[in-house]
Amino acid sequence: MGQWKTAAFRELQSSLTTVLGAATAKAFLGLQCSTLSDLLRLLPRHLMSGTDLTDIAGLIQDNRGSEEYVALMARVARMELKGSVPRQRLEVRLTDGKGWLTATFFGRASLIAYWQKALSRSDRGIFAGKLGWFNDTAQLAHPAFVMITPEGFVGSEQGTKMAARVARSSFIGLYPQTSKLATWTVAESIDLGLAQIAAVSDPMPGWVADAADVVEMQTAFRYVHAPTSLEEFEAGKKRLLFDEAFAAQTVMAYRRADSAAHPATPRPSRQDGLRARFDARLPFTLTEEQVDVGRVIEEDLARSHPMQRLLQGEVGSGKTVVALRAMLTVVDAGGQAVLLAPTEVLAAQHAATITALMGDLAADGLLGGPESIQVVLLTGSMTAAAKGAVAAQIASGQAGIIIGTHAVLSRGLSFADLGLVVIDEQHRFGVEQRSSLSDRGPTHPHSLVMTATPIPRSVAMTVFGDLDVSTLTQLPAGRGEVTTTVVDQIRHPGWVERAWQRAREEVAQGHQVYVVAPRIDPTDADQGASVTQLAQMLTAGPLSGVRLAVLHSRLPSSEKAEVMAGFAAGTVDVLVATSMIEVGLDQPNASMMIIVDAQWFGVSQLHQLRGRIGRGSAPGVCLLLTDAEEGSASRDRLDLVASTRDGFVLANADLAQRREGDVLGTNQSGRRGALRLLSVLDHAELIQTARDIAAQVVARDPQMTDPGVSDYVSEIVARADLAD
Repeated sequence: MGQWKTAAFRELQSSLTTVLGAATAKAFLGLQCSTLSDLLRLLPRHLMSGTDLTDIAGLIQDNRGSEEYVALMARVARMELKGSVPRQRLEVRLTDGKGWLTATFFGRASLIAYWQKALSRSDRGIFAGKLGWFNDTAQLAHPAFVMITPEGFVGSEQGTKMAARVARSSFIGLYPQTSKLATWTVAESIDLGLAQIAAVSDPMPGWVADAADVVEMQTAFRYVHAPTSLEEFEAGKKRLLFDEAFAAQTVMAYRRADSAAHPATPRPSRQDGLRARFDARLPFTLTEEQVDVGRVIEEDLARSHPMQRLLQGEVGSGKTVVALRAMLTVVDAGGQAVLLAPTEVLAAQHAATITALMGDLAADGLLGGPESIQVVLLTGSMTAAAKGAVAAQIASGQAGIIIGTHAVLSRGLSFADLGLVVIDEQHRFGVEQRSSLSDRGPTHPHSLVMTATPIPRSVAMTVFGDLDVSTLTQLPAGRGEVTTTVVDQIRHPGWVERAWQRAREEVAQGHQVYVVAPRIDPTDADQGASVTQLAQMLTAGPLSGVRLAVLHSRLPSSEKAEVMAGFAAGTVDVLVATSMIEVGLDQPNASMMIIVDAQWFGVSQLHQLRGRIGRGSAPGVCLLLTDAEEGSASRDRLDLVASTRDGFVLANADLAQRREGDVLGTNQSGRRGALRLLSVLDHAELIQTARDIAAQVVARDPQMTDPGVSDYVSEIVARADLAD
């Protein structure tokens, strides 16, 4: 996109060095601003009228424990000199009428006298500085300030730069700041940026602005940085939010159109093939959702353009069976199917699960043979000879189902007729990796990507907007109930002892137990328990005599395979592991999980880990051991996980806590976070509007020949790294 590079594009992508000078531009890198567009799209964190005051209690809570640079508007309630010359200091009590915060000034006597005089000119001002902590009490150390008086502004030299700006607006914008950039320096720089684009026309096509009901670009920038009403600010913000949403959705819409334009070999289902025989031998009944999703996938596979589908499923909802049925449909039609997993452990588990499900259908045989197909495993740790043998089977077509890790993505690997690519745990693969197998034959293969992490609708539209989405929420019949309890290690140490006793009881009843720790080695005591220390403690103490094994990513592949096989066979009673077991492991006999220092895991990760138990008929119990204090964010997270097994409720809560930086970061795009203003949680309706308009753009201009749309989208894409 954007090969035209219009004047608007070039101006907005101007380096800040040319606008602000090298020194100031360098300081703005701390706010992720390197271009004029970055600067102008930097919104105030707080917009305050002449009478508003900052919620001090909320500010302190939001920054508790961290040392952030903050800006706030508050009243001066009291000033007091402390100490004696020459080590005198001025302590200023700031308030919003409810909360309190102390600002401390240090300096020679003449400066303290000046500050006292300036602070006395008004009881209301803006203070900006580093929020520090002393005895768990927040304080501002030597903040810059400006007092707002009827005659104007007085205060520190930098603070008075706010005067002209505030005089033009009914509101004061408090911007993000760093140690090198005060909020008023940011505001002054934005004024320079606004002047720079005074003559630049709006790159957004007029019909798009009308359809989205947004103001033009110049107006939007003025509204967000110098509003005369809250309505103006919201209108300007809506335009900038729409810019990001529309750019993302247009990129996705063209990806969908590009995929549809490529040919794919239709893989219609057969009523008398391997898939039918597989269905007949299943020892359980498919859920209604599994049948419905399978039917949709069949319809996709029968078409002459590539299926691009995301299958999201609740933990234990049977995604693997749905994927296997799709793979067998493709094999019935003469093609090969690949299942790509992010780790060797998961790939090996898939190979074992699929082989067990297929039984004698997975015996040696030729591709498309009437009785069976060959299932092969390809991983990076295999010997060169083993890899070569498997590669030959794949190239000849002897291998019908290929299960592997990133090794399958090797450009040197050839396929006889690749018909379907299934990617498990898609969030472990970037966009480029997800599409790297699309050009391995005369036609594009169909694609099915899977995740066991439920994805809110707005995230699916934004991150996976190029994919159709299917969802599994039903759990197979006969699964045991799983209860989750938070165990406070500090207040109830006896409960920890009881947890290990309960583990022994589960083993005595013939069940198996997972014990999970956040680290492998005891290298950093501040990051939770380690697997190696925990295993030693349990072996020598509460679980002595129990058959215990350790599993983590640093073990040799052969040792990992041996441990996994032992747990699957029941010769290992307790598996002490890291979070590498969070996906793929399917041991119906496992009835208990103890997660030590659970506060070091995220909501979705805890939900995934818990999904390893309760996969058989026996009820399961999950214990979350923690020393997190009640009322803390970490403890609230654990209490939330314990309160529900609904993955979609947890996914929304997880997104609300982590925001989009992690959800849309390098795991999804291979780059830094794509969205700066847009919240996929809060702006779902706006995203849907952008998606609808983006579809119209593609319909009007399928080849992207309009420089207006191309450069408008490219400007946002260049800023947000949304493109491949």
